[in-house]
Amino acid sequence: ADIPVIPDLEEVQEEDLAMQVAAPPQVNRVLTYHDLDKDLMKFAAFQTLDGVVDLKLLTKVLAPEHELREDDVSWDWDHLFTEVSSELVTEWDLGQSERED
Repeated sequence: ADIPVIPDLEEVQEEDLAMQVAAPPQVNRVLTYHDLDKDLMKFAAFQTLDGVVDLKLLTKVLAPEHELREDDVSWDWDHLFTEVSSELVTEWDLGQSERED
């Protein structure tokens, strides 16, 4: 029952490929938002969608990066729950007083 078997060449090649690891891509630099914005306006490929929808108006009114940046703020569950609950109760009380008037 223990007869040695000569493996097929295909099986050996598959095993060799399974043990290889791909080399990481060579990246010279990461593009900045400013570079991406310039490319967006420069290339016509970004100004239409599927060659049908004109995106020029959209690209003109996109918000600049500095307006979108926000500081990271950690959330405390108890504080957040209390704040939202308080706002909901205040809105509910205002709605009740308007109905009574």
